[in-house]
Amino acid sequence: MTRRPVDSGVPDRLYTVTGGRSRTQDTTFDLVTIVVGEAEPALGMQSEHIRILRLCGRHPTSLVELSSHLGLPVGVVKILLADLLAAGRISARHPRSAAPGAELLPPAETLKKVLRALQNL
Repeated sequence: MTRRPVDSGVPDRLYTVTGGRSRTQDTTFDLVTIVVGEAEPALGMQSEHIRILRLCGRHPTSLVELSSHLGLPVGVVKILLADLLAAGRISARHPRSAAPGAELLPPAETLKKVLRALQNL
């Protein structure tokens, strides 16, 4: 872990990127939410929004992957994604709801019982 000076300027930048918001009211996003770009970047967009659209435009990307690629905290990326979702520039799905036939999966408790039975063989 590298130590940075107390006044590195990073918090000010994050405050600016999010427009002063510390969280979003949207509960759509968790760490594994899959984000897909639905539109091309437009002129005048924030640079972070453009980078997100370019990353998601190539292939579906999880929130945690976006955070890593952008070098921004997950909370900040959630705020940026909420902006893009509200503007209709991305779509977001949880991996379980995106998988074909996901609604046919048995309950987690049933799977645990099967696993225990197999381990006892």
